[in-house]
Amino acid sequence: MEFAELIKTATVESVLLSGAGLPPVRGTLCITSHHLLLSSRPGGDGAPGTVELWLLIRNVDAVEKRVQNLGWYQPPRTNSSQRDTRFGFSRPLDSANLPGSARLRANPRGSPLTQQKRELQLLPLGHARGPRGRACRPAPRASLPCASAPTRGAADPSPASPRLAGSSGTITLRCKDLKVLQLEIPGMEECLNVASSIEALSSVDSVMMMYPFFYRPQDLRLEAGWHLFPLEQYYQQIATQTSQWRLSGVNRDFAACPTYPPAVIVPAAVDDEALRKAARFRQGGRFPVLSYYHQKNGTVMLRSSQPLTGPNRKRCREDELLLGTVLDEGERGFIIDTRSAQAAKQARMTGGGTEPKSSYPRWKRLHRPLERGRPLQESFIKLVDACNDTSLTMDRWLSRLESCRWLSHVKAALSTACLAAQCLDREEACVLVHGAEGTDTTLLVTALAQLILDPGCRTLAGFQGLLEREWIEAGHPFHLRCARSAYSHARLKQEAPLFLLFLDCVWQLGRQFPFSLEFGERLLLTLFDNAYASSYGTFLGNNEKERCLCKVKESTHSLWAWLNQPEEKRKYLNPLYSRNALVIWPSVEPQSIQLWQGLFFRWIRSSKYLDEAWAEIQRLVENDDTSVEESAGNRRSQSLSDTAAQTENER
Repeated sequence: MEFAELIKTATVESVLLSGAGLPPVRGTLCITSHHLLLSSRPGGDGAPGTVELWLLIRNVDAVEKRVQNLGWYQPPRTNSSQRDTRFGFSRPLDSANLPGSARLRANPRGSPLTQQKRELQLLPLGHARGPRGRACRPAPRASLPCASAPTRGAADPSPASPRLAGSSGTITLRCKDLKVLQLEIPGMEECLNVASSIEALSSVDSVMMMYPFFYRPQDLRLEAGWHLFPLEQYYQQIATQTSQWRLSGVNRDFAACPTYPPAVIVPAAVDDEALRKAARFRQGGRFPVLSYYHQKNGTVMLRSSQPLTGPNRKRCREDELLLGTVLDEGERGFIIDTRSAQAAKQARMTGGGTEPKSSYPRWKRLHRPLERGRPLQESFIKLVDACNDTSLTMDRWLSRLESCRWLSHVKAALSTACLAAQCLDREEACVLVHGAEGTDTTLLVTALAQLILDPGCRTLAGFQGLLEREWIEAGHPFHLRCARSAYSHARLKQEAPLFLLFLDCVWQLGRQFPFSLEFGERLLLTLFDNAYASSYGTFLGNNEKERCLCKVKESTHSLWAWLNQPEEKRKYLNPLYSRNALVIWPSVEPQSIQLWQGLFFRWIRSSKYLDEAWAEIQRLVENDDTSVEESAGNRRSQSLSDTAAQTENER
């Protein structure tokens, strides 16, 4: 496939760009294989134009089209017996000559429609609008006459054909990062071509055709950033504390589990053959592996998928052995199942299930249901819709905020993570976390629990390592879950904002403990943007196997390499950070969970004054650090001077 085949119109002049909080800008619109560019016109002094828009087309979630100011140019009368006197057509008027969504109703009084303006609402290409605004099935498309008015003073090249005079169109781009932009394009044909091109390019689903494979910044090397957080390094930290765990290469060819990385940390007493048999007993082969080692008391947190017990309550001796070796003599552990008890019971009827107490007598099961999939995606859509509705009264706004249940999902995720952390830190018990597949809510809980417990995960580098280990390498299907955001008109498939929910929970932690996280809100926003549409390959694919097949690490740049550049890194640091070695226990009371306005109102409400306040805090902190360093330097200089003087006197 060639990108040129998808671009019907590459350049359009005199396009007006507008958006919430942005002054309208007119310029030249250009469509490339991966970007939508708009360059403003040069000033009167001959200054070059300025690029006002540089939008990654992968970031476009929905395209809405609207044709307006549509008037008809009526050519001179030639043969009245062959004309329709109401519309000026030289052939009998047939509504099939117009696209389904652009058909005009005849004037009931029979008066001419010459130069009369009409406003037509167009749905996504090929769809018409039926009664009460409902979308109808695609209508057959037919070509419209020329959409441009004849040049003044020039002869009409085709006197017998009608023309669309003064037509223009508006394209509304709703982006995955929740930004909304409008493009006013002169000419209906150009408008439809641009919209069709953007829709086609944004729908390209092949990983290797995406922009990270073409992006080549001059100041970054391809290999930089990909090996900053190897699992071997994390294992070495554990190996210095205990010898009960080992680094296994049982999955080096992805045969045991296609969604696990090549290396995993497992109990030292369990050999690779037992691991392979345990993998066959777990959905998707996701057998229990170590997620976190709590250095305070030596307890561990593991993660896996559900066991395949089925309606006949099948058993697996190797799986029972694996979990049994985790616990010392007399110890008990907890299994936190992120499904409801009813959902787990239903899963058993279809081949899944839970760990039966008779087979795992030292493990106690706790059900903490967390939504994923369609319910979570619909909650996200409702919240964004409510945030964009500026006509709501306070009562109505609060009602819609509650009905979308997004904050309830945040509370449930934090509560479950606190439960896992409490079992490890206070109960001094090992924990196994799993849901059904083990790639969504399981990772949400294990990652949040580590942030609560481990101060190392709250640093900028530690947080990046946590994301790499617990989300990317652990097999969260970013390509499927982040295929669509909150605006898409497409039917929901496997989209779900699990990663966004995690970032929201991290923001809640940062708000409740403003001195304990080394990074700030800006990093969380950047991660959200790049998870849905990025110039970097970090979030491409669904698991390590897919990334290896597509050679992502050999062909794309890492997001971490860009974030860790000194000039970039400074933007994401929290100026108020002070290392806190204690466990941070968040409050999950309703009054403590707040809406993340920095994300959901980012393009609706200006953050100018808040940004200025943080910049001032940053300046004050840096000046204070400089003063401390200068004062320490002066004291050292004075001490050296005094020592030198004393030595001279002794001589």
